[in-house]
Amino acid sequence: MPATTETPATPDHPATPERARAQAGGRRLPRTLHPVAWWLWAIGLATAVSRTTNPLLLALVLAVLGWVVTARRGDSPWARGFRYYLWLALTVVAIRVVFRSVFASGITPTDHILFTLPQLPTPHWYAGIAIGGPVSLEATLSAATDGLRLACLLCCIGAANTLANPKRALRVLPGALYELGVAVTVSISVAPQLIESVQRVGRARRLRAGDARGLRALRGIAVPVIEDALERSLHLAAAMDSRGYGRAGTATRRSRRITGALLLLGMLGLCAGVYGLLDGTAPKALGLPALLAGSLLCCAGLALGSRRVRRTSYRPDPWRLPEWLVAGCGVVAAVLLFVTAGYSATELNPSLYPLSWPTLPLVPVAAILIAGTAGFTAPPPAARPSRAGRDRTLRTEGAP
Repeated sequence: MPATTETPATPDHPATPERARAQAGGRRLPRTLHPVAWWLWAIGLATAVSRTTNPLLLALVLAVLGWVVTARRGDSPWARGFRYYLWLALTVVAIRVVFRSVFASGITPTDHILFTLPQLPTPHWYAGIAIGGPVSLEATLSAATDGLRLACLLCCIGAANTLANPKRALRVLPGALYELGVAVTVSISVAPQLIESVQRVGRARRLRAGDARGLRALRGIAVPVIEDALERSLHLAAAMDSRGYGRAGTATRRSRRITGALLLLGMLGLCAGVYGLLDGTAPKALGLPALLAGSLLCCAGLALGSRRVRRTSYRPDPWRLPEWLVAGCGVVAAVLLFVTAGYSATELNPSLYPLSWPTLPLVPVAAILIAGTAGFTAPPPAARPSRAGRDRTLRTEGAP
């Protein structure tokens, strides 16, 4: 067998034929978008969703989320979990409608009655809410609209979890928030890991010709998934313990107390500032001044806490033009639905009295479509090579 030599990757000698073709064609290799950009985009779109109860706009948001996730999700295990968030959103809408039908309230004489449930007597201190009774079309539509808004918020978070790797977001956190970020990352990655476990157990059951369906299959799926979750938690605890998670380091008790006090006062200032900005009757000192003071205190606490923590990252994710474009799409959508310029606020929150078809304002539609351009501006994910392509690459690299 002829001996093979490995040529180092240089500008004149690329490492693989795929890289050679990419460089010859003048195209950049695909890369993964910065996870913070996806989260900013999702939070901006969720902020825009919180401003409206128009079912047409909410349906458009779901369509935009589905398009962006389909166009820019990768091959990671959690990238296939967006449909589970859609099922969760549908469940939220159904529960909201059922609760509004059972606990009937706000029925007016002009409502269109769909059907009547058996009514249960309630005590006098439970006045205003009835269990059972007539169910109107207006109340059902109102419950479905409120549930659809909550469903869109859940799908925004699901899209961020599907498109971004939460573990990579730890690289950009300040040193003082690293341990808190680890806890948040572990909590966020629970759902993707459970989805991955369910998929793996389902594939194993199909290979073993398991024909149980419904509740009969629950035991065969739940027990391996719970066992896998326990094993993951033990491995995570061992890894965190070996890396010194939670150690105090060289920080003195005085510096830790000062850092904690600054962060606590800063968070109180941020809460007071947000309340003052949202409530028009609050004093002016609780608005922008409290928000700025809280921000300064939080920054001081983070800077003081980061001085005693040194973190390094291997190959940090770059922040380039695609990241600015994707994050800007979400911010623009949130701003356009907050300023209410070029349309009326009643178009964002249409009334059901009288019952009529909601209008579709052009500016909010344009804002949501701008958020949908993230499917074009984000770099395409790296495609996983097929088995035939990998074999062809190995034969090419092993040729004499």
